[in-house]
Amino acid sequence: MPEFLLSTPELTEAHLARVRGLLASLKSVPALAGRYEGIESIDSLDDLAKLPVLLKDDLQVALAHLSPRAGQGATWVFQSGGSTGRPQIGYAPTGLYMREVHDNWKALTPDDVFVNGWSAGKMWGAHFLVNAYVEHTGCVAMNLGAMNKDEYDPWLEFFATRKVTAFGGTPSVLRLVFGHARDAGIKLPDLRKVLWLGEGWDPQLTEDLAAVAPNARRWGMFGSTETWVVATNTPECAADTWHPLPTKLWSVGEDEMIDFTTLNPDGLNPILRYRTGDAGRVVSCPCGDPRRAVRILGRRDGLIKFRGHLLNVAEFVADVGARPGVARAQLVLKEPADGGSVLEVLLLPSGEAGPRLAAEVREHIVGSAFGPSIVFQRNPHSLEVTITDTLIGNTRTGKIPDLVRPDA
Repeated sequence: MPEFLLSTPELTEAHLARVRGLLASLKSVPALAGRYEGIESIDSLDDLAKLPVLLKDDLQVALAHLSPRAGQGATWVFQSGGSTGRPQIGYAPTGLYMREVHDNWKALTPDDVFVNGWSAGKMWGAHFLVNAYVEHTGCVAMNLGAMNKDEYDPWLEFFATRKVTAFGGTPSVLRLVFGHARDAGIKLPDLRKVLWLGEGWDPQLTEDLAAVAPNARRWGMFGSTETWVVATNTPECAADTWHPLPTKLWSVGEDEMIDFTTLNPDGLNPILRYRTGDAGRVVSCPCGDPRRAVRILGRRDGLIKFRGHLLNVAEFVADVGARPGVARAQLVLKEPADGGSVLEVLLLPSGEAGPRLAAEVREHIVGSAFGPSIVFQRNPHSLEVTITDTLIGNTRTGKIPDLVRPDA
């Protein structure tokens, strides 16, 4: 049986009513009705555990049939993904469920001066979600959005002059901004908080912030456009460890895959044992909070096979990105129709990069303990290392994926 994380010892009558409503909605979708055949009601966590999981494509079929609508206010449609997979659609009511997040997570307070650095890209929800959170905080806020590389210096000077205390964005964006500030010797002495959402925390950010804003500490939100925010963490928590919100029921299976059920009666998406692809483990958080937490282990689709050898993309990129002179790395997997896969490693150099950076990184990869190193030794042309001034990213969201497949 999966391990459930719930804010109460058992499902309350209100929770059960919500779960039964979700079940009825999914059973009304012709393409999905068969999988719920014979399930008439849910009266316990044991019953819930017997339900089949809902996958991303299943949810998109359900949303297309149900066309969710909010009870009052607007119904907002957002789109997630598109960097490494097919975009997903999600619905949310006015307020984007941020009242609950604010009640349980005090990342911003009235004395903060906050910069919203999430891209206000086409139909991506992060920028607007954070604005909805800010409305509950009483702080002073600036809607900056995405910055171009040429804008970093004047904006960083502006942040220092305005005594900005909090800055938020995806780790992809934060890494570029604070990496530039570190290389340029720019200091932000008033910055105390860095909010992040949309990707895992980049450990290199910790080093950059120590140089640029030594008083800054990270505050994270975890979720997706389909589930919305399901958990948060604080500076006292490990960066990969999360505390679920009260209306978000987490289930961690024996295979360590996570699924979510939304107990919020105002939820629009039918999130009933919905599996996003993340793996996790129930743990005690180092922050000392007695509630159980979940350590996110990453996506199980983070392994790729390259010329017969398994390659962990996240570990590979992290290892190369930690090399001296490298601000960030990215992999491009080229798979021509005639075979002969090639792995190109793109390097965004830091201010300390030397003229031999590409050669030094190549030597490191070929001589490393990574599985494909033997492939590169036998087939030198299967590895390319390229210096670039711009990594490949999603222009809509600002996210920079670790792996790009040009033909996908």
